[in-house]
Amino acid sequence: MKLNRMFSRRVALAATAVALVAALGFVMMRTGPLAPTRVTVQQARAGTVAPAMFGIGTVEARRTYLVGPTAAGRVLRVLVDVGEPVRAGQLLAEIDPVDLDERIAALDASMARAASAAAGAEAQRQDAVAKRELAAVNARRFQELGRQNFISTSAVEAKLQEHASADAALAAADANLAAALQDRKRLVAERAGVLQQRQNVRLVAPVDALVTSRDAEPGSTVVAGQAVLKLVDPKSLWVKVRFDQGHAGGLATGLPASIALRSRPALPLAGQIARLEAVSDSVTEERLAQVTFSSIPPGVAIGDLAEVTVELPSAQAPVVVPNASIRQQADRAGVWIAADDGLRFAPVRLGPSGLDGRVAVVAGVEAGEPVVVHSERELRAGSRIKVVDADALVPRRP
Repeated sequence: MKLNRMFSRRVALAATAVALVAALGFVMMRTGPLAPTRVTVQQARAGTVAPAMFGIGTVEARRTYLVGPTAAGRVLRVLVDVGEPVRAGQLLAEIDPVDLDERIAALDASMARAASAAAGAEAQRQDAVAKRELAAVNARRFQELGRQNFISTSAVEAKLQEHASADAALAAADANLAAALQDRKRLVAERAGVLQQRQNVRLVAPVDALVTSRDAEPGSTVVAGQAVLKLVDPKSLWVKVRFDQGHAGGLATGLPASIALRSRPALPLAGQIARLEAVSDSVTEERLAQVTFSSIPPGVAIGDLAEVTVELPSAQAPVVVPNASIRQQADRAGVWIAADDGLRFAPVRLGPSGLDGRVAVVAGVEAGEPVVVHSERELRAGSRIKVVDADALVPRRP
């Protein structure tokens, strides 16, 4: 009787252990590490991809002007400040002219003296012309009298010598007048040069612009070419953008763009690609481009960060899959296909992609094949999977 009870107890314990092991195995196979990996699947199908590129850039000015003196000097005054708009020809600053005004006054006096000298030379020439004409008349009359033997030959030769002297005096008067005129011309040129130097110390705005930097104050000394003020043309603002070289194949001038400034992200602005840089950044592997605003917004600041989206022409693709389904294995891009004969990895050749999360597949996947989009764990060849809805993979908040 006692043996029967012990046997029954052992059978019950064995049955309980078997049930526990079976329950544990069931739990491990359904929810434990041996459970199939839950995945979401989407069928690959033909479609249209609207490729787009996204880049980060900063607002810059296409035309910048550095206003400074052409010779070393001391800043006398600065009439504008940072942020002020200026008009073309407006006086912005002035360099100390030192002795330029006195040099101009001295040259004015020298020019007046040269004018008087030229007037005196002209009077001397007129006197020489009159004396020459008189000497010519006397010489002809004496020659006629000499042929008639009324006067001696020596008297005729004396009048001819007087005529020659009058010619020489006239030539000298012409030379003196030319020298006086050349001296006056030289002084005029010198005065113009000094006057230009005097004008150069007045720093004026070359165009309608905006002052962005004030680099010198009154009393400071600047050298030739050093900027006292920096100006920008507010109508020439654009965005210098960097695009990934791997997606910049279709980038071209004239493409429309959407510009979202960091200061106003909720108000995207229209623009277009104005220029592509001929030299890319080989370190960051980025292509540089300039994007202009269709209409420059008021209040935009140089240096503002901007997010630029460039839309490329739509293209028909034989197969389109979600970008989240692309995996990398052994330096090869591919997708996992949940076929009837098991899970397999298919290397693919990718085409253009859009910002909506879809990418074109040129080769490697056929339309209609089930492609794994998301999985709760990393997949391997031969992994057991369980297809679920996308909501099932979203972790729930406690």
